[in-house]
Amino acid sequence: MAKKNIIYGINDKPPTPIMILAGLQHVLTLFGATTLVPLIFGPAMGMNPAQIAFFISCVYFAMGVATLIQTHPKLGSGLPIVQGSSFSFIPSIMTIIGAYKGLGPNVIMQYVGGALISGGLILSGIGYSRLVGYIRKVITPVVIGPTIMAIGFSLASTAIQYNAANYWPVSLIVVACVFIFSLISRNRFMNIFAILASIVIAYIVCLFGSLSGLFPVGHAAHVNLAEVANAPWFRFNIFMPWGPPKFSFLAFGAIILDDPDADTISRGIGAEGLNCALAGLFGAVGTTSYTENIGLIGLTGVASRWVVRTGAVLLILMSMIGKLGALIATVPSPVIGGAYIALFGIIGALGIQVLMRADMGSQRNVLIVGFAFLMALGLPGWTEGQREAFFAFGIPGQMAWAILKTPMAVAGICAAFWDSLVPGTPEERGIGTKLK
Repeated sequence: MAKKNIIYGINDKPPTPIMILAGLQHVLTLFGATTLVPLIFGPAMGMNPAQIAFFISCVYFAMGVATLIQTHPKLGSGLPIVQGSSFSFIPSIMTIIGAYKGLGPNVIMQYVGGALISGGLILSGIGYSRLVGYIRKVITPVVIGPTIMAIGFSLASTAIQYNAANYWPVSLIVVACVFIFSLISRNRFMNIFAILASIVIAYIVCLFGSLSGLFPVGHAAHVNLAEVANAPWFRFNIFMPWGPPKFSFLAFGAIILDDPDADTISRGIGAEGLNCALAGLFGAVGTTSYTENIGLIGLTGVASRWVVRTGAVLLILMSMIGKLGALIATVPSPVIGGAYIALFGIIGALGIQVLMRADMGSQRNVLIVGFAFLMALGLPGWTEGQREAFFAFGIPGQMAWAILKTPMAVAGICAAFWDSLVPGTPEERGIGTKLK
């Protein structure tokens, strides 16, 4: 991202109203995916609606705390990185659910908590020991580029098939507003709050459509305010809300699966491990850095860590105010889908931008990047259908299955292998160069 596009830099502190609204924009961008993860796990564990709502509150609190740690310049990377629920843990936690399902949701969550604590502490130790910094000799722009591209472009089905396609008119309202507010409008504040304004406008359309009967109950664009009325006002059960964590080798083995300077990389990974451990104590799920919010920074030009930290505080407050979280959770999926179309596309394009640091006129790099990206798009689908074959090898097979069905992991592994094996000059590989 070019410097001229940055409105607020990493250390800048915007005026309080802007900081709160921009922070809320980050919350609105992450809450869909962050809420989806507990919505996947809750029914699988046999949770009732009240338990699922409580589970979501636990996740909000943990992700808020995790973001504060990650954005701290000493404990974490210090970069404006938002932490949210990780989809990478879905196969691992589903394995734990399958092993302990007969014991009930509370016991399952105790085993999930124990696995997150043990696995997270190991990851944290690796990160803070700075061992990870040595990967910069292997992780070059030739590797990072296709990995980021795979993250963004592989999420196309999430944006379209599972969200936007539920009701295209509303999703297209969001997309149109994003383009107008971010690219056509010359108003600085509309540029900053492009996503937030687009979501609010589309939500108002859905709300009036629901109240008028245009979007009846069951319609994808329907807003159900009854959930807000039924939600409790406050909740303060934060620490080990499901009971003391339980530890087992099976749960531990399933969970450990899971472009700055070396010290920043080390602190960032160390913080993610620490955050996963804390999430286990707070009764939540594993955390990860959210690419949606990275796309938001690229779209708005607001890269201030203070804005992200403000969003983290808002997320923590949301976790304690039941009705507020319930209200935000009423945003229909087509609204989220429209926002995802804009954000995921930007993420994929950022991968192309990273490749500009390397010599993409080199046949070496073209072949490596093309191979890695194609494998990222094709191999995960095949792997998904080979679940039983992989699981026949036990926990190692489960880990391999989870890795090979993840597009970003496939892209990174393929690109890193060939980029390290095939000779290339530092200039060709983009080592030591920065994006202009």
